[in-house]
Amino acid sequence: MNRLPSMRAVVAFEVVARHGSFGKAADELYVTISAVSHQIAALEDHIGCQLFVRSPRGVTLTAAGERFRQRLSGALAIIADAIDSARLGNSTKVLRIHSVPTLASQWLMPRLPRFMAANPDVRIRLSASPVDSDFSRGEIDADIRYGTAHWPNLHVETLFTESMLPLISPKLKAKLDLGTPESLLMQDLIECESNLVQWPQWFASIGLGVCPSQYALCVDRAGLGLDAAAGDLGIILESNVLANQLLASGRLVPVFPDGKGIQVHQHHLVFPPNHGKRTALLKFAHWLRDEAAKGGVDSGESALRLVILECETRDPQRLAALAASIK
Repeated sequence: MNRLPSMRAVVAFEVVARHGSFGKAADELYVTISAVSHQIAALEDHIGCQLFVRSPRGVTLTAAGERFRQRLSGALAIIADAIDSARLGNSTKVLRIHSVPTLASQWLMPRLPRFMAANPDVRIRLSASPVDSDFSRGEIDADIRYGTAHWPNLHVETLFTESMLPLISPKLKAKLDLGTPESLLMQDLIECESNLVQWPQWFASIGLGVCPSQYALCVDRAGLGLDAAAGDLGIILESNVLANQLLASGRLVPVFPDGKGIQVHQHHLVFPPNHGKRTALLKFAHWLRDEAAKGGVDSGESALRLVILECETRDPQRLAALAASIK
């Protein structure tokens, strides 16, 4: 065991590597920058090679440092699991789930108590970010991803048929004349830059070869856009699944009685095939499948099935032609 360095030095390395900064690492660890620097120097001396390149702009990993980081991430996850196992007992399994943020907060979290009540032997460790998990680091059992379902060598299970439809607050709707889709071009539209389906595609799907000349507000996350729409800042094109709670509470309503939505498949449960043998993950996947079956598009809603276009074209005529070709 004398080959092992100080655990404090190892943790300091992981935090510095993650932030690319001794100062930010010191803030997270509640120590001085000098203490972090001392820990890294001791670790480099123990290993016998330089792990970071220092510069006025921060620090970057050397080739040796990157190799160490890749192996270390999985090792730290194993240690965390071992601690959980010791604390909770052998009968309790820790399931590490990562998700895109808006689905985690708006859809998954309100439902998790049902899973936890039905599976007291499984403890969930949930993390969220817009970045896909790197399974090679050994930190995550399964990922709930957003996008087109193309992740080679991974098990991919699409969760929902969602409807991307115009949504508005009741207060704002009462003030506006929104009798036709064309009328939206004169209103404050909210653009969510991360959405697979954008306003030009929606207008093309209903036969209007036009694009909004500008947007009242642009956001980079669906959750921000939904909050903005619920706060009377404009009309948003968003998923009925992500807006489920706001629709149920009446803070948002469809702009049109028939919805005029575009059906898409954009949220997926993803994990390496060998993870499929993990009992806790099998339980979660089965439960998630059942919950997702309750969250599809209302069968009474008029909607167009749209294959998400891989291209990023904004040409109105091409968008209209593409939409017409898949009706």
